Amino acid sequence: MRKKIFAGLLIAFLFPVATFAWGPNGHRIVAEIAWLHLTHKAKKAVVNILGPQSMAMVANWPDFIKSDTTHKYDHTNQWHYLDFPANIDRATFDQLLNAATGENLYSQTQAMINNLKNRSLPKEQQVFSLTFLIHMLGDMHQPLHVGRDEDMGGNKINVTWFNTPSNLHRVWDEQLIDFQQLSYTEYVKALDIADKTAIKDIQKGSIADWMFESHLLSDKVYAGTKPDSKLSYRYNYVFVNDLNQQLLKGGLRLAAILNSIYK
Repeated sequence: MRKKIFAGLLIAFLFPVATFAWGPNGHRIVAEIAWLHLTHKAKKAVVNILGPQSMAMVANWPDFIKSDTTHKYDHTNQWHYLDFPANIDRATFDQLLNAATGENLYSQTQAMINNLKNRSLPKEQQVFSLTFLIHMLGDMHQPLHVGRDEDMGGNKINVTWFNTPSNLHRVWDEQLIDFQQLSYTEYVKALDIADKTAIKDIQKGSIADWMFESHLLSDKVYAGTKPDSKLSYRYNYVFVNDLNQQLLKGGLRLAAILNSIYK
């Protein structure tokens, strides 16, 4: 499995990347922030599983495998999102979340956590589960991955980004992040400045709480982005703080989960 992940990463570096959740840098940012907030025990466990590969470098593998021509991983395509109707309250959200059928972002995040708590799990499955958990914590903090079904999480909402044809999902996946013109390590340095009190507050709550929070942000994004909008500097000004908070929250919450698993 480790060799397969490494091969996937090499392919990703050699060929253009399609639209993914957060885009490559977004997932690396989330993973690197998480790494910096792991306990010594959790870091040791992660290294034992991933070997020489960093969390940041495996974070995008669950997107890269969408291009696998053997279709071996097609069953994981639904693990990256869970859609909801617009402007629902928490009670309705919880009802829909618990009634959701099949494998999805919510059910599989919990499944990967449970897998990693099983110390007898074969090494290959530990690598797979940890890699997906790293990725899915990033996904759930990208608001359009808990967006609306009718437009495929913004994929059907056409916009232009600095006069380049795009869609709402792509803007949030990668174009807003890339506009900041920072490497993922530079971005982490810029974001990872919260004090202990703020970190503790961000790490409170459950997976359902965090997904609902992202869904509320998706309502704000939809309200602030009309179809065929021409997006540029003003859009960045309005949403960059939300973007940055989601990246930070994803990393800190991933750290909290891993620290809990490997305590």
